[in-house]
Amino acid sequence: MKPTTRLLLTSIAVGCAALSVSCASTQNISQNRESMLVASGFRVITPKTAAQKQKLQNLPTGTVTMIKKGKKNYYVFPDPAHNQAYVGGPKEYQAYQQLRADKKLSREDLQDAEMYQDATMQWSLWGGGEGVWGPMGGPGGF
Repeated sequence: MKPTTRLLLTSIAVGCAALSVSCASTQNISQNRESMLVASGFRVITPKTAAQKQKLQNLPTGTVTMIKKGKKNYYVFPDPAHNQAYVGGPKEYQAYQQLRADKKLSREDLQDAEMYQDATMQWSLWGGGEGVWGPMGGPGGF
């Protein structure tokens, strides 16, 4: 096989692998969001009429949309791939926002912990303590 052909086939294989990984992570994010919606009290609704299906298709995907019906506000997250929508009221939406904030904070805490756990930093080589910097942590014992 010619080197250029081999390079082309390798590039295609790497591209396909990267695409499949990004699709899988997008699917996991979507499933995680749907789990949080259900945990927050959103109900899963399947449209039955053609008009309901059309409304579902017209909603922006990947986001919760507020819809006002009469004097009430509803929050809808469409899932057109599964022909369903997650619907909740203000109380459920507030619980969803709180759950998202909690998950974000816990994810940031985990990232911080992993960063500070980094063994390659080798803090002992920095000469801390009473060495170079003096007893108060500054040059010359400030």
